[in-house]
Amino acid sequence: MKQQTGFTLNELVITVALVGIVTAIGLPAMGEFVKNDRLTTQINVLVGHLAMARSQAVTLHLPVTVCASKNQSTCSSADWADGWIIYVDADSSGTLTVGDEVLRAQQALAGENRLSSTTGSAVTFDDRGFAPNGAGSFSLCDDRGTAHMKAISISITGRVRRGGSTSCT
Repeated sequence: MKQQTGFTLNELVITVALVGIVTAIGLPAMGEFVKNDRLTTQINVLVGHLAMARSQAVTLHLPVTVCASKNQSTCSSADWADGWIIYVDADSSGTLTVGDEVLRAQQALAGENRLSSTTGSAVTFDDRGFAPNGAGSFSLCDDRGTAHMKAISISITGRVRRGGSTSCT
């Protein structure tokens, strides 16, 4: 007679129970991980876009503006969470006009996150990379409030660094 191989019912029940316990412990932590990762990614995208705008302003010797935009083609929003665009202000008018080149457009933030700024709805870097009218801070928050907030600040010289804001608005 052949010897049968396989799992007994007891082994199968114990394995399923262990998988259930590990899943019950891991899922709540996974949700926190996803929220933290989303905040980090979104603030890093903003920092990268501000750095790109500053670099392009110096390279092109023209003002470059980053402004809040709901439709990703005009400066049409006061809420940075709607997204933003980066454009070269070729005529130095301070607004996006015909002839200005849009360099990059960012879609609205995912995950019901809020991005607020003390700089208003636009940051402009001059041909030296300075942000004379854009000095201030950005704060990025989710439903957990200030405990997990990410913040950056922009100095008058155009330098972007971590920190600078203490509240979610």
